[in-house]
Amino acid sequence: MSLLIPGFDYRRVPVADGVSLNAAVAGSGSPIVLLHGFPQTHLMWRHVAADLAADHTVICPDLRGYGASDKPAADTDTDSAAYSKRTMAADVVALARALGHDRFALAGHDRGALVAFRAGLDHPAAITHLACLDVLPTLDMWDVMRGTTAAVGFHLYLMAQPPGLPERMIAACPDDFFGHFLDLWAGDPGAIPAEVRTAYLDACRAAVPSIVADYRASAGVDVDHDRADRDAGRRLTMPLTVLQQDWGAALGYDAAAVWRAWADDLEHRTVGYGHFMAEEAPADIAKALRELLSR
Repeated sequence: MSLLIPGFDYRRVPVADGVSLNAAVAGSGSPIVLLHGFPQTHLMWRHVAADLAADHTVICPDLRGYGASDKPAADTDTDSAAYSKRTMAADVVALARALGHDRFALAGHDRGALVAFRAGLDHPAAITHLACLDVLPTLDMWDVMRGTTAAVGFHLYLMAQPPGLPERMIAACPDDFFGHFLDLWAGDPGAIPAEVRTAYLDACRAAVPSIVADYRASAGVDVDHDRADRDAGRRLTMPLTVLQQDWGAALGYDAAAVWRAWADDLEHRTVGYGHFMAEEAPADIAKALRELLSR
């Protein structure tokens, strides 16, 4: 049986033609949607979601292509529009509306933060508050990845390749591949207990083509969308909180400055947790989200 967040109701919600998302829902009050990262599922929010559900309606979906959500076939070209962040952001807005929320706060981690970022740009009337955990916007991410320091992001380059080879390589040893990131990025390995790790690996093993398509989109169509918005001067107008490790020091850029170029109302914090901060420091993350919602 799949692991569930205790006290949450589970629903399959149609969000696009032929695509339904698996979503855990609990609580009452102003709504907040929590989007997971790689290589995880909605379970990464289990502690934060339970905390926030005391006074908010909390919605935790598996993104399209991940977990128990639908995994439509990827496009045959490298644009991967079926897994563009624009498409995935539209899924999230449709999910919230189907659950009765035309306006909602949105927090994302890792891949989910890229979806949240795109939702903030594409659907500003729907997103009241925005939080992005441990990422840079896609366009900026590629700009700072250079030289030998880019080796830390080898998976970005692997999954950017045309359809075929990346999928076969990863499918040949999926637990080794996905488990590598769970091990490498965890500041506190004990924050991801064995049964949760197993759930993540099981979910990823069953979703190799769609996970690769998600990443491939970030080397193509997502860059095009970000560049068009930057060229047009579009910015995030809602209150934004960014929490991230000190990747700027490691890779030689000013992370706060990167985010200020996109946001009118930014709270940027460098944190000492590992990448999986919602599991490693859930009380701190819940507190930061409550502070965001008060702005």
